[in-house]
Amino acid sequence: MELRNKDFSAEPIVLEIKDLVVEVGSKSVLPPILKGISFDIRHGETVCLVGESGSGKSVTSLATMGLLPKDALKVRGGEIRLKGENLVTLSPGQMKQRRARDLAMIFQEPMTALNPVLKVGAQIMEVLDLHTRLSASEKRAKVIDIMEQVHLPDVERIFESYPHQLSGGQRQRIMIAMALILEPALLIADEPTTALDVTTQKQILSLIAELQEKHGTAVLFITHDMGVVAEIADRVCVMRHGEILETGTIRQVLEEPRHDYTKKLLSAVPSLIPREPRPDAGATPVLVTKDLGKTYRSGGFLAKKSEVRASYGVNFDLSPGRTLGIVGESGSGKTTVARSIMRLIEPTEGQILLEGDDIAHLSTSAMKPKRKKLQVVFQDPFRSLNPRWTIARSLTEGPLNYGVPYAEAIAEAKRLLQIVSLPEDALKRYPHQFSGGQRQRIAIARAVMLRPDVLVADEAVSALDVSVQAQVLDLLDELQRQTGIAIIFITHDLRVAAQICDEVLVMKRGEVVEQGPAGQVLHAPQHEYTRALINAAPGRFWDFAAHKPLVA
Repeated sequence: MELRNKDFSAEPIVLEIKDLVVEVGSKSVLPPILKGISFDIRHGETVCLVGESGSGKSVTSLATMGLLPKDALKVRGGEIRLKGENLVTLSPGQMKQRRARDLAMIFQEPMTALNPVLKVGAQIMEVLDLHTRLSASEKRAKVIDIMEQVHLPDVERIFESYPHQLSGGQRQRIMIAMALILEPALLIADEPTTALDVTTQKQILSLIAELQEKHGTAVLFITHDMGVVAEIADRVCVMRHGEILETGTIRQVLEEPRHDYTKKLLSAVPSLIPREPRPDAGATPVLVTKDLGKTYRSGGFLAKKSEVRASYGVNFDLSPGRTLGIVGESGSGKTTVARSIMRLIEPTEGQILLEGDDIAHLSTSAMKPKRKKLQVVFQDPFRSLNPRWTIARSLTEGPLNYGVPYAEAIAEAKRLLQIVSLPEDALKRYPHQFSGGQRQRIAIARAVMLRPDVLVADEAVSALDVSVQAQVLDLLDELQRQTGIAIIFITHDLRVAAQICDEVLVMKRGEVVEQGPAGQVLHAPQHEYTRALINAAPGRFWDFAAHKPLVA
């Protein structure tokens, strides 16, 4: 696949941002969030804003939409012109009329953007209620038409469905339908594919490109994923600390990056080419699963009985110091396997041998002494760390529960903070005082406080910026070298799997369809599904660190 190479210089400018300054509050002495940024987007063009968390990408989009939090952030200077009109000078009522009709936005997490108690068809129709005078039948027909355009299956059924009854990809399609139903001149997409698996992500990116081609929409796409940028961008603006450091066509930025920060971002993108295989010492496996499976059953005396096989026939062994990757789409059974191994749910079949002992059906009390050998790192560290506890309390909780003296526990906490590159005074602080990457490092430190034999990392880096992601992956590698810990790494990101895993297990609808050494599975896949996952990986044709296409 080639990079996009269309010339938009003759197209009219849809959005022009000039010397935009956004500050904190009304009397703040803090430096501006946006420090006089300028860029434009033309008819039919896709401009990607890229940068790490805190760079100002989302603030730029909220300022453009007129959605900056009241009294917290304020535009202090510059212009935001949409088709020549300065949006900064408009009243809240006037901006409300512009939204959906002239500019629209797709948010990162559709479940928080959609009303959970309204059917999705009614939510799309609300846009027409606010901005048109169509009859009820005309509005319904228009909603059905846009739902068909975004390739939703069985649109009549989905029209009558609630958000929780749809998959993540379907909910994101509903958000796109809401954004585009009035054919706005500008579409802002704020990390719309970050939490999606690679095949759903590919479908959403293709859909946005298809609708853009059809309607001539200008697109401002906000992302930290350089693979996505390589797939969809015409031009790229690289942001850091509220400034645009570099702007250019996608080819200029990927082939000849000028700024050191841009080069750093590109070099942090993990390659799809698997790392060199590590020698297997042939040690006795610390964890073995035999025909592991989980079936959910519902119904009973009066209700119709039903069964869902979330996972079945899962067999693997994991040695100390090795990393097993479990990959697949949402709903493939990855997390079910991880939760079964952790005994957060009880498997319905098979064995889980931890150092030779079968823990698959142990009681809660019998599992307690085993839990220190099994620890987990979740996707969202902010939800897994108690916001009212200091970091010291979070880190020492586990050891204290197992009878370790406080002095010994706090000494170990200090040692681990050094390993995860955080200062000792972090012990006195709270989770909200750290960045997302720092919180994830704290979550990893907490998981290894008990010196477990097995660490389960469930999508532990999927929501992190590429540079922070690289730091966390390096940290896991260093911990593994120092402690010999075995890691089960759950991910939908094949780039990450290629760089951290020794063996890979590919799951589809609860079944293991392929497994083996990472180099073999990811470089020469045998199963059609594995090949489909690899072909769906964004930017798979580009070597970001070398600034050139990958050789076929």
